[in-house]
Amino acid sequence: VQLQASGGGLVQAGGSLRLSCAASPRVIGNNAMGWFRQAAGKEREFVGSISWNGGRIYYADSVKGRFTISRDNARSTVYLQMNSLKPDDAAVYYCAKARGSYSGSDVSQYHYWGQGTLVTVSS
Repeated sequence: VQLQASGGGLVQAGGSLRLSCAASPRVIGNNAMGWFRQAAGKEREFVGSISWNGGRIYYADSVKGRFTISRDNARSTVYLQMNSLKPDDAAVYYCAKARGSYSGSDVSQYHYWGQGTLVTVSS
């Protein structure tokens, strides 16, 4: 399984970005997916997760109300819509495929990781 994250870039504080994570081959339909991020010099942290059918979505407190996770199983793609971006949101963002249909913030629940896409937020 390969996960290709894209959509990162440079944005001003208050702006928006939409990240995508495409799976190849198309085998994420029964699996939860997660988004994590890692800022320079910091540990990887949980951003949010979405269950296999989108019925359960969890967010880190730091992004709740600003970020939205969605998925299109027909396209084997997961999205992370990021609004009202802050300089603290700057990081490399990773998508990950969970072993099961539901997942949370525990990295051990995930067994495939994308290569990451860089988000830079200017103040």
